[in-house]
Amino acid sequence: MFGHLNPDTDAIASALVYAHLLSRQGIDAQAYRLGDLNFETPFVLQKAGVEAPPPLPVLEAGTAVALVDHNERAQSAPNLTDLQVTRVVDHHKLGDLTTMQPAFLRFEPVGCTATLLLKLHREARLKVEQADAWLLLSAILSDTLHFRSPTTTPDDREAVAFLAPIAGLRDVTAYALEMFAAKSDLGDTPAAELLKMDYKVFPFGDPARPQSWGLGVIETTNPGYVFGRQAELLDAMRAAKAADGLDGVLLGVVDILNETNRMLVAGEAEAAVVQQVFGAPTLDGVADLGGRISRKKQIVPALEKHFETHS
Repeated sequence: MFGHLNPDTDAIASALVYAHLLSRQGIDAQAYRLGDLNFETPFVLQKAGVEAPPPLPVLEAGTAVALVDHNERAQSAPNLTDLQVTRVVDHHKLGDLTTMQPAFLRFEPVGCTATLLLKLHREARLKVEQADAWLLLSAILSDTLHFRSPTTTPDDREAVAFLAPIAGLRDVTAYALEMFAAKSDLGDTPAAELLKMDYKVFPFGDPARPQSWGLGVIETTNPGYVFGRQAELLDAMRAAKAADGLDGVLLGVVDILNETNRMLVAGEAEAAVVQQVFGAPTLDGVADLGGRISRKKQIVPALEKHFETHS
């Protein structure tokens, strides 16, 4: 049971809660992670009184696995095609996943995988335990930026309202701000690590000859700190582009409180695409994307459409 590479709070929380839910139903399950935790997730785990899942070990071909918060091979375990995917719970678009056998699939267009896990608890007629309630509501607040993201649905809002009393949380707004403060405490983290903390590689265009783009996001209440390290981050983006053989790298710097996105642009090729797709010029390595703060809903679909017509 694991979420995507460079896991965020939803990927970690959903793996832990889904593994626990399956175990309560008599199904052997263990949560793992595919990367290091970001700065927000340890804060959430401490609040819930839960240990972080261990790194995923090397799995033998044919091992049964379940995926949460992703369904694309580029964002998953490197040998995913050799594994037997038996379950997927996700809120993203359908990717390139194939399975050896019929699998349990649960996809809904909600703001967070954790919202779906609450539904699975209800459908199984199992009460949500306190620690799981902390994990689920934290994941929803994180993924929806406390309902600021355009991905937010009424189901997400209702889920948090339902889970807060179970967790024993009285002030959801104050807790969300604490989470965002933890997420924004970036310290002296190397630029290459900052780039990869919430980073995914997407194929665009002709499936036979796709372009591969790395799209990172830094969500913060202190964007000034990030832009103070702009030169370092741009160097890290160019290095990642060369090392991974990518066609482009972009890094959105999302100001959580003001709901804006100023994007770092690795080079001239990326700048041309950003201008064509978003109508945003790049000045000194930065493009102002305004209120486009959702990679899933506002950035990736626009890039997909562009490359479908320019491949």
